[in-house]
Amino acid sequence: MSLMVFGMAKPPVFSNHGCRLNAYETKAMQDLAAQAGVADAIIINTCAVTAEAVRKAKQDIRKHRRANPHAKIIVTGCAAQTEPDTFTKMDDVDVVLGNTEKMQIETWQGLTPDLIGQTEPVQVNDIMSVTETAGHLIDGFGSRSRAYVQVQNGCDHRCTFCIIPYGRGNSRSVPAGVVVDQIKRLVDKGYHEVVLTGVDLTSWGDDLPGVPKLGDLVMRILKLVPDLPRLRISSIDSIEVDENLMCAIATEPRLMPHLHLSLQAGDDLILKRMKRRHLRDDAIQFTKDARKLRPEMTFGADLIAGFPTETDAMFANSLALIKDCDLTWLHVFPYSARQGTPAAKMPAVNGTVIKSRAAQLRAKGDEQVKTHLRQQIGQTQRILMESPRMGRTEQFAEVCFESDQPVGQIVRAEITGQSDTQLYAHPMM
Repeated sequence: MSLMVFGMAKPPVFSNHGCRLNAYETKAMQDLAAQAGVADAIIINTCAVTAEAVRKAKQDIRKHRRANPHAKIIVTGCAAQTEPDTFTKMDDVDVVLGNTEKMQIETWQGLTPDLIGQTEPVQVNDIMSVTETAGHLIDGFGSRSRAYVQVQNGCDHRCTFCIIPYGRGNSRSVPAGVVVDQIKRLVDKGYHEVVLTGVDLTSWGDDLPGVPKLGDLVMRILKLVPDLPRLRISSIDSIEVDENLMCAIATEPRLMPHLHLSLQAGDDLILKRMKRRHLRDDAIQFTKDARKLRPEMTFGADLIAGFPTETDAMFANSLALIKDCDLTWLHVFPYSARQGTPAAKMPAVNGTVIKSRAAQLRAKGDEQVKTHLRQQIGQTQRILMESPRMGRTEQFAEVCFESDQPVGQIVRAEITGQSDTQLYAHPMM
């Protein structure tokens, strides 16, 4: 009998690294571990997007081992999938799980206090053999106001800098009916905003009968869940945006006017060496087209600083892209070589130069944020409250209030001022 019955065992501790999808899956793992009765364990969900991410995961493992010398440490996630030997060689690690194994109840049933010593220490199978992604039915992940729903996993593209397809496998989609049913349950629980997440979101549907597109899913959700106030899309590849998604941008006010774009660079030769599917002008044209349909549309973007062979002139094109696309919310990544990727064999840029270029991109992004916030002053906005005195606009700007507002509700407010990173607002009756 498990010691948990007598309250002597400690519940498992989870440590998440990396992307929003990883965080979503961590919540799903918490549910699976609770169902199985896992205890006295620390589960670290790793990221593999950069070498620095792997280093931080190893550092986290050592930290947890020092603080919990008798706990079982279980390592999973993308880094565990792509380089399991890195973690099996660590004396601090007891079990390594792949990305498929971590989402299976049978795995967690073998990690209970009575069985974990008999468990195979490395459970990492071929991720490329996985053909389906189940919709992990969790009660909701995020704040009490916003829930995240995984609709896609994996990636069929092979960008030269990216290790993630080898951690996530090929693209798999959650069927639309499953997605709609989950969103209905979340709305019934009181969530006012749902965010669709995935590794390569615009590839949703490529593996489903009839080959539907992301826009078809968005339109179906908005039609079949009329009580959902706000639907938001996470990171997308703009070159893959379909006609129905553009139609939703133009006609559906419940689809939030904020898109995060996977751009990575603003120079055509660098984009080709990255094996991206768009060119500089494609990105600029997409943002112009979307704003014609929805003038209040705002854009974030992923940008990599110091990709191999990047010259000063090439970097200048990426820096200028921020203004040319009028980007607001930036995720800037200093290039980090990942062993096994083609880019790792290309001529590297000096590390000091990479840091300088990343700082310049971030500084330009900070300027863009300030400009965007300044433009909101005097406007009336609908703010989704995430805490008693903080919420977000439809364009995802953070808003502060002087008095408490109802958490999870959408508050109509006048924007009265700004700081460098936030708006200030006064609620309207």
